This record gives sequence, structure tokens and C-alpha cells, in this order.
Amino acid sequence: QAQLVESGGGLVQAGGSLRLSCAASGIIYRINSMGWYRQAPGKSRELVADITTGGTTNYADAVKGRFTISRDNVKNTVYLQMNDLKPEDTADYYCNARTYYNVYWGQGTQVTVSS
Repeated sequence: QAQLVESGGGLVQAGGSLRLSCAASGIIYRINSMGWYRQAPGKSRELVADITTGGTTNYADAVKGRFTISRDNVKNTVYLQMNDLKPEDTADYYCNARTYYNVYWGQGTQVTVSS
């Protein structure tokens, strides 16, 4: 059974850092890209960052220069290093994995940034 398991969320003060991890398992087909999305209360889910198997990255403008996405292709794990966190980064963060045939989502991990 395919699943994505996230970890690393929590409560942090503005200016602090957190590192999110997401491990994929049970996915039969080659994973082309992995990424992170977030959804704040009352808002739509939005892309934070994604990364291809080859290492090409893409970031939302709001997080450029503060967040770094990385990936371990052997472990099928993606990481999101979040620095200089701001209250507006508060959201549920969801891991995403895409194959040619399917899109998979994790359950989400909560990130709360206090001012």
C-alpha cells in the first residue's frame, strides 16, 4: 500500500527553523517528482516547493531564499528545510509524490509560527 509519512512539524517562534521530512513507501512506479504544499486556514492548498528526480527545484516566491527542498532518491525521501520562519508560514504542510500514473499525498503536518 502506497503511503507518504511526514514528520518534523511543530511550533516555532518567528525567525526560527524547522525541517520537514517525508518518506514514501509502497509506490510501485518510478517517482518523478516530490514536493511540499501547504494550506492555511480558509485558504487553498498551494505549492511550496518541489524537486524532480534529477534535482531540478521549484519554489513559491513567498519562500525563495528561506526554504530549501532536497531529496534522497534511494530512500524515496524528501526534505524541506525552513529557515527564517514567519507567522504567515503557519499552515498544514502536505507531502506530494508524482509518478506517471498517480499523485500521492501525505496526511499533513502542522507548522505554527508565533510572532
